[in-house]
Amino acid sequence: MASRVPNPLRWLLLSIGSLLSRVGVVDLRRVERTTDLAWPRIVTGLARMSKSAADVAMVGVALGPAAIAGVGFATPFWAIAFALGGGIAGATISLVAQRYGARATAELSLAVTTSAVVVVAVTVPLAILYWTVPSRLIGLVADDAASLAYGTAYLRVVAVGVPFAALNLIASRTLVGADDAWTPMILRAGGAVVNVAVNAVLLFVLELGVVGAAIGTVLANVLVLAAFVTGFTVGRLPLIGEFPVTISLGRPFTTLENVRDVIDIGTPLVFTNVARRAAQFPMLAIVALFGPNVVAAYVVARRVRDLMDTPGWGFSLASSSLVGQELGTGDEGDADTYGRDVLWFGTAVYLCSATVVLVFAEQVGRLFVTDPSILPLVTAFIVVACVSVVFRGVSGGATGPLRASGDTRWPFYGQVLGLYVFALPVAALGAVSVPIPALEAVTPLGIGALYAALILETLVPAVVTYYRFAAGHWKVISRGYRPESAPGD
Repeated sequence: MASRVPNPLRWLLLSIGSLLSRVGVVDLRRVERTTDLAWPRIVTGLARMSKSAADVAMVGVALGPAAIAGVGFATPFWAIAFALGGGIAGATISLVAQRYGARATAELSLAVTTSAVVVVAVTVPLAILYWTVPSRLIGLVADDAASLAYGTAYLRVVAVGVPFAALNLIASRTLVGADDAWTPMILRAGGAVVNVAVNAVLLFVLELGVVGAAIGTVLANVLVLAAFVTGFTVGRLPLIGEFPVTISLGRPFTTLENVRDVIDIGTPLVFTNVARRAAQFPMLAIVALFGPNVVAAYVVARRVRDLMDTPGWGFSLASSSLVGQELGTGDEGDADTYGRDVLWFGTAVYLCSATVVLVFAEQVGRLFVTDPSILPLVTAFIVVACVSVVFRGVSGGATGPLRASGDTRWPFYGQVLGLYVFALPVAALGAVSVPIPALEAVTPLGIGALYAALILETLVPAVVTYYRFAAGHWKVISRGYRPESAPGD
């Protein structure tokens, strides 16, 4: 379904994959299947990131920097909802892909409704917390009265959208697990467009401020979820077409065994996501010790790395889907081959994009800063980000098969080890080396520690997850989560 419309991104990915195929690194047929699943998800990621940037820009134009700061303080709390929903959705794609490969329709439907029940149970209390005590939560990170007020108003309203956003992740991963990345791309990217349009009206016409921005986010998520539910129950959507699977809303919605499977697979993924989000608070506190110029350069580098990391959104999920489908049929050999091909294909794409950005690092830096005294520092951080993002490609490619099989603890181990055992301590050592009276005159050794931290943050998880993937234990673990009808069990 994803290949129905030609596009430059698909052509570029196929070109890189074809070169790898010619030298015998990957199989061309697997490259084509991977590309058809990966590119729509990459587009979805770009749309979501563009939507976030547009939101911040409109808030800034309408209300000024204090409002931007307020929304920025509220964003990590919204991101926690995505961390929870994304972890549970990781279990969804694992279970759906295996059942789709085994053509176990009834078990597939039960896996999806179970995931929905679990994610609602987890996110509704979070939404209630955000609605009832937003000022206390924002006050944990904000010390300016205006920013605190803006952040509180935004978080209270956007809290309503938390369960809807999490359910959209479940729906999206369900379709990807059933070999359809096109439909979630259209629905979620369309939701991002609606979000921007509604925000423009609420901010500039009705002048509702940050509350208007929050309403736009909630409304977009509600509309996208309504479209998903309609498609899953009716079997198709106008202008979009058939859904590859339909979901039964008849009872039972879930069973204890299915709840256990979702929690067993999803919990480590939730912890992995939360660990990544939570680490940014102490890291930014450490970077702040180096002075505002270094903070600016560090934040720019992370934004650039996030953009370069977009292919991982597609390749990791494509790997989970394709590997999971092979596991569902009981073919562990093909599952392993798919995992390796997607890993090397994705890593090659990361290398290409990182090389292009590295060559034009200074020009990229000029898009964010104009002060010539800061530009060399920003450029240096961007170069380091280009190196570090390649390891993100390796870890994402190795995580895909582990997630497909249900072996999700090791990505969590790698994330914790990389962030809390290596990156944060190394960055802290660099801060210690800077004399307190000269925070603006940072020594090269101190900045070097931040460079090292950026690389260790991605290198260590890459080593850990690849080691686990290469060991092959994930194939054995998958046998405990496969549908009973899977051949070869």
